[in-house]
Amino acid sequence: MKLTNWIDSSVNFARTMFFSCTRESALKHITKMLLLVTLAACVCALSGANARAQSTSVFATGLRAPTKIILSQDGNLLVAEAGNGPNTGRVSIVDRSGNRRTVLDGLPAGLAAPNLEPSGPEGLAGGGRTLFIAIGIGDVVRVGPRPGSEVPNPNGPSSPILSSVLAAHFDSSVDHLTGGFTLTLADQFTLADGFDVTLENSAGERVRIELVADFRDFVPDPRTIVRPSHPFGIEFNGNELYVVDAAQNTVMEVKIDARRVQTRVRFAPLNNPTPVGPPQIEAVPTSIRQFGDDRNEMLVTLLSGFPFPVGGTQVRKINVATRSNELLISGLSSAIDVVGLRFQGRDQFYVLEFSANQLAQAPGRLLRFDAPNGPPAVVANDLITPTSMAPDFATGAMFVTEIFTGRIIRVGI
Repeated sequence: MKLTNWIDSSVNFARTMFFSCTRESALKHITKMLLLVTLAACVCALSGANARAQSTSVFATGLRAPTKIILSQDGNLLVAEAGNGPNTGRVSIVDRSGNRRTVLDGLPAGLAAPNLEPSGPEGLAGGGRTLFIAIGIGDVVRVGPRPGSEVPNPNGPSSPILSSVLAAHFDSSVDHLTGGFTLTLADQFTLADGFDVTLENSAGERVRIELVADFRDFVPDPRTIVRPSHPFGIEFNGNELYVVDAAQNTVMEVKIDARRVQTRVRFAPLNNPTPVGPPQIEAVPTSIRQFGDDRNEMLVTLLSGFPFPVGGTQVRKINVATRSNELLISGLSSAIDVVGLRFQGRDQFYVLEFSANQLAQAPGRLLRFDAPNGPPAVVANDLITPTSMAPDFATGAMFVTEIFTGRIIRVGI
C-alpha cells in the first residue's frame, strides 16, 4: 500500500475514534473492531521481513469474514462466517489440508451499523451430528439522531431471526457430508413462525434446522434510545447453551429442551484508566469457554470499548450457578478469546488479543499464561484482526481466524 493511502487511512481512523467518544454505544457491537482492519494490514505490510513470525503460517484462505472456529469430531475445522451481505452467512468445514467446503449457506446476516460491516453467524458449538450457531446483530439497528444513539432499522432487518441461536441436526457426522445445504429467506420465516426446516442436498443427505432461541433484537435504553442484542460466543454444556451478548454485556443460559432463556451474569462497565473518553467503558464480552471440572465454571473475555486502553481488558471466571464472576487475568489489550487448560493441578491459559494496541494500529497477538497472575509469553504477535482460536494439542497447533483477511492462520504452540 502507498504511504499516502496509509496516511489517509490514519486520518479517517482518528476521525472515527473522535466521534466514538460520543458514540460509545456503537462499541457494543463487535463490528466496530473492523475500523482497525486497513491499518493493521498496513502495519504488517510496512514491517517487511518481520510481517509474519516464524511460528505462523497461512492455513486456509477465501472465507467470508470468519468469526469463530472449533474442531470437529474428526479433527477438521468448523468455521462460522459472518458473510459479505444480507443473508450470506455460512458455516464451512476445512480439512487438515486447508481445503474448504460448505456445510450451511444462506444463514441470517446483515451489514451492521455504524460502518456496514458484516454480522451474521458469530458463534459455534457442538460438532458431530449437531451444530449450534449463534447469529449476530446483522442490520437490526442504524445510527440514531443524537450522538451515541441507535434506532431500529427503518428499512427493516434482512432476516426475521437475527440475534438468535440455531441448531442444525445432520443425518450423519458433519465430517462425512458430501454436499452442503442452503437456507432460503422463506426458510428463515418458517423458523421464525416456530417450525423446523428440513433441507436436502444433491447427495440426498438431510439436515433439520430449529430455532433454539430468538432473543429480542433490542430493548429500550434511555441513553442510546435502543440497546440491541449481539450474540457473539456460545458454549455447549449438556442440555444448556451459554451465550455471551457483546451489546447487552451479559451471559445468557438457553435451556435447549424447554427453549427457556435466562440471564445468568451481567458485566459491570470497566473503569477507563486514560484521560480520553468517558470514565467508564463497555465491557463487551466476546467469548465463553468451559473451564476445569466444574461444569458451572467458565471463562469469558472482555474486549472493552473506546478508547480501547492498553492493559485495560480482562479474562473473567464466572460461575453460572451462583451468577458470580471474578477477575482472572488482567492487563490485556482487546482480549477476544481464551482457552484454559487444567492438567495435574496446574492451570495454563492461551489468550487471543484482537490488537496489542488498537489506537496505535498494532496487529493482534496470541499470549500464553503459565499462571493467571504471571507474565505472558508471546506466542505470535503478527495476527491481522484475529477473532477466534481452536487448539489442536495433538499436533501442537492453534488455528486462528482473521476476520478481515478471510484466512485461517496456523500457529505453532
